[in-house]
Amino acid sequence: MKLTASAVRFVAANFMIDRVWAGGEGLGGQRGPGGVGSVRGVDGVAGRQLRAIREVVDVAGACGIDVWLRGGWAMDFHLGEVTRPHVDVDWYCWRRDAETLADRLGALGWRPDPRMPATTQLDLLRDDVELSFAYLDRDADGRVVVGAGPWAGTALPEGMLAGPPGRIGTLAAPVISVAAQIEFKEMFPVWMPERQRRAKDAADLARLRASAGGHPPR
Repeated sequence: MKLTASAVRFVAANFMIDRVWAGGEGLGGQRGPGGVGSVRGVDGVAGRQLRAIREVVDVAGACGIDVWLRGGWAMDFHLGEVTRPHVDVDWYCWRRDAETLADRLGALGWRPDPRMPATTQLDLLRDDVELSFAYLDRDADGRVVVGAGPWAGTALPEGMLAGPPGRIGTLAAPVISVAAQIEFKEMFPVWMPERQRRAKDAADLARLRASAGGHPPR
């Protein structure tokens, strides 16, 4: 199912928001004991982001809350390795769970980002790590839809939440389906024709296609 015009605007604004990373090249896909998978063996922003992912997974699990990685970290957890630097950690959560997530993570030092109204999505900061939770809901027919903002109620890709969890080393996390990840990456230049495809998007798309045998799984 292709997204409607309203939904693609939402995804362009919330799934692949254009931010500038101030670092250098990728991390070389370290894995295994003492590498990315063990989390403690990674230094710098990537290590802190991985520890934040573990923290969110643990907090959500303890609260009975569902969350899914999206964006670049969803790809890396699907592939099983860190392929490049990431500016932030993007998630989906159900709109009804946002307040509980904010409270529980707030107790661990995460504070709201004043640049983003929590009524639209939940952005949390701690030191140099940013977490961004876009909201989901269901419509009267049970379809997964945009949970907040100007396009609330717009249907998102079927099966987006049905994919298997991803893993980097010993750390597992729920991720959106690879089919949805590929669709988002393929359609980005169509949804936002004023922007050229970024090199990282082309590289991400090539990795995702290769992982799916050249085609997204159905």
